[in-house]
Amino acid sequence: MSARVLVVDDLLPNVKLLEAKLTSEYFEVLTASDGPAALEMIQEHPPDIVLLDIMMPGMDGFEVCTRIKENPKTMHIPVVMVTALSGASDRVRGIECGADDFLTKPVNDMALFARVRSLVRLKMMMDEWGMREQTSDQLGAMRDERPIADEDATNARVLILDDNAVAAAQAVETLKWDQNEVATATTVEDAYAMSIDEDFDLIIVNLDLSEQDALRLCSHLRSTDKTRQIPILLVVEEDEIERLAKGFDLGINDYLIKPIDPNELLARARTQIRRWRYQGRLRSNYERSIEMALTDSLTGLYNRRYLMAHLDGQLKRMQLSEKAMSLMMFDIDFFKSVNDTHGHGVGDEVLRELAVRVTKNLRSFDTVARYGGEEFVVVMPDTDLGIAMSVAERLRANVAGEPFKVSAPVGELSITLSIGVTRALGVDDTTDALIGRADEALYHGKRTGRNKAIVWTESGMYDISQPQAREAAFVE
Repeated sequence: MSARVLVVDDLLPNVKLLEAKLTSEYFEVLTASDGPAALEMIQEHPPDIVLLDIMMPGMDGFEVCTRIKENPKTMHIPVVMVTALSGASDRVRGIECGADDFLTKPVNDMALFARVRSLVRLKMMMDEWGMREQTSDQLGAMRDERPIADEDATNARVLILDDNAVAAAQAVETLKWDQNEVATATTVEDAYAMSIDEDFDLIIVNLDLSEQDALRLCSHLRSTDKTRQIPILLVVEEDEIERLAKGFDLGINDYLIKPIDPNELLARARTQIRRWRYQGRLRSNYERSIEMALTDSLTGLYNRRYLMAHLDGQLKRMQLSEKAMSLMMFDIDFFKSVNDTHGHGVGDEVLRELAVRVTKNLRSFDTVARYGGEEFVVVMPDTDLGIAMSVAERLRANVAGEPFKVSAPVGELSITLSIGVTRALGVDDTTDALIGRADEALYHGKRTGRNKAIVWTESGMYDISQPQAREAAFVE
């Protein structure tokens, strides 16, 4: 996963060490030697994550973190404090300032990389919700810019999985300081069943269960629609870095190291509950915008009106962040003959099934819209042309490889797509030009035989199934 990381430390050897480690993992690294320089850098070149030293002259890391989190434009940028301070009071103070994690020097590489990847995934998700809210705002829905810190973190519903009765009881008592309602489970099976049957704001999981695999619960939670986004707080021993890293890969949100400090438990729980409720607020705002007819009534996908506003915002964001963005346009080959032969009702069935297949073949933060008739557009943020080509070819093969079941006497229909793929070209690019290039590639595929995915590049158009297409994409 590529990401832009800002390293802030007044000691050059520390900066160089982190820069070397992160660069070796293919992260783009920016550096700053003090707080004011870091804040200026964040405004000019917004990073995906900040690794922040605490002990700096003038403005210390706590103040820098506070300023980042108080600014609505930067509050979603994850901050990891990397410091020689290791006391529980320091960690609590950092978390209360808005820090997402607190790593003690010398930093374990596995823990560092796992945490960075985890927080970057979180930021991508929050960025997408923010972009959707911004799009809704452009279309007339009310926008709510209150910061995450304004969310109430009390009276939450929390589930604890721990087969140690004493430890569970201590955690329950601590969480009740915030008037939380706390449920407990002693087995993975019970915890999963409770998470499905009830609504929780936070799930706390003890990694060291007797004869049970706690990470299996984390995996099940992340693969289930209802629980996919609920924050998970993992409780671990200090020497369990490898399993903790696996937990981050599975999608946990935060962790606590034993022995648990009650103040740190409360601080980390509050952070996750606030973030969960803030995300719920964004989701609610977004759902209000849906009521303004931003979706296509037949397929349930976004409609053209939403797409154009959303794509304008994504293009501006891409131009500011200097990240890649790709776009795919496709339509159904010979769709008119489907309607003429079998009727428009069957044509509608094909469109609905196609919408389901497309959604299953995309990431949660990609945006797919019905552009008109049998034409569809997919916006892929933070995606280079090589990845977009792979997605397009996978979608084409999926549609062509499995007939569509329909209510017509024939029972099923063979459907194929013609697909055009392109990428945003930089600060002078426009929404119309981007769609125009994808459309040009799509119709090149139709003219040359259909059932093809064609990539538009500045050096020409290529059939994605051919090696020279991939070579051209990587050259550009």
